[in-house]
Amino acid sequence: MQGGFEMGTPISEKNVYENPASRVMEPGPLSEAKPKGDWRDYVSVTKLGIVVSNLMSLFAGVWLAADGPLPVPTVLMAMLGSALVIMSGTCLNNYIDRDLDKLMARTKSRALPEGRVNPQTVMIMGFVFGIAGTITLLLINTLTAVLGLVGLVFYVVVYTMWTKRTTTLNTLVGGISGAMPPMMGYAAISGTIDMTAWVLFGILFIWQCPHFLALAMRRADDYRAAGFQMLPAVRGFAVTKRHILRYTAALVLVSIMLYALGKVGMVYLIGMSILGIGYVIINMTGFFAKDDIKFARKSFVYSLVYLMLFTILVLIDRV
Repeated sequence: MQGGFEMGTPISEKNVYENPASRVMEPGPLSEAKPKGDWRDYVSVTKLGIVVSNLMSLFAGVWLAADGPLPVPTVLMAMLGSALVIMSGTCLNNYIDRDLDKLMARTKSRALPEGRVNPQTVMIMGFVFGIAGTITLLLINTLTAVLGLVGLVFYVVVYTMWTKRTTTLNTLVGGISGAMPPMMGYAAISGTIDMTAWVLFGILFIWQCPHFLALAMRRADDYRAAGFQMLPAVRGFAVTKRHILRYTAALVLVSIMLYALGKVGMVYLIGMSILGIGYVIINMTGFFAKDDIKFARKSFVYSLVYLMLFTILVLIDRV
C-alpha cells in the first residue's frame, strides 16, 4: 500500500557505516567489570515510570469489566502480576540493548552501559520477575497469564531482539505488547475477551504509534548512531509526520467505539472527541513546522496528556 510502513533499508546497506545493531554481542569488559552502583541502579532498570503508566491503562480495563464493586483482591493481584511481567520486559530489554545503549546520548549514562550493575544480575532479575508475574496472573485465570506472556514475548523477542534492529515495522510490533495491559485488566475481571477488550487494545495500540514516532523524531540521531531501524532515522521526518497524522486520525475513530458499545457515556464521548481533534490539529501543524524537533516534542507531550485524560474519562463516565 503506497505510503504505508515499509521494511527499512538497514543502515549498514547504505554504505554509511557498519550497523551496530547487526553485531553479535560478545562478552567483554562491560560484563566483566566490577559493578560500582547501588540498589537504586538496579531499580532504575525496572523503569518504574513505564510500569506505572501501563498499570493506569490496565486499571481502565479492570474498571470497564467490573459491573459493580471492584473485587479488590483480584485487582491487586492483577496489578502486582502485571507489574512484575512489565519489569521483566524492561530488565531484559536493558540487558539485550546494553552495548548499543552506549552509543546513544539518551541512554549511555544508564546503569548498564556505564557498568554500574552486573549484566547477568539484571538478566536474572528479568527472568525471576517474569516467572513470578506469570504465576501471580495464573492465580487469577489462565487467560490473563497468557496475555501477559504474549506481551512479554513480543516486547523482548520480537521487538527488542529482532524488529527494532531490522525494520521500521518495529513500532507496530512494540505496540502489540504495549496494548496488552488494558486487555489483561479486562480479562482478569471478566475472564474473557469481548469486543470491549478488543477496542481497548485498539486504542492503546494505535495511540502508541504516533507517541513513539514523535519520540523517535526527537532521538533520530541517537537511533541512527546505534543502528536501530526507527522510521525517522531510516526514512526521514516527512514520511514520519504523515504516519503520525494517519494514526492520530484513526485513534479518534477507534476511541469513540467505547461509546458505541454502551460502555461509557456522553462525557467520555465529548471529552475524547475534543482531545482527538486537538491531537489531529497539533499533528497537522507538523507539515508547516520550521523546527521538526520542537513539533515532535509538542506532539509527544500531547500524547501523554491524551492517555492520562483517556483513563480519567473512562473512570468518571463508565455506564
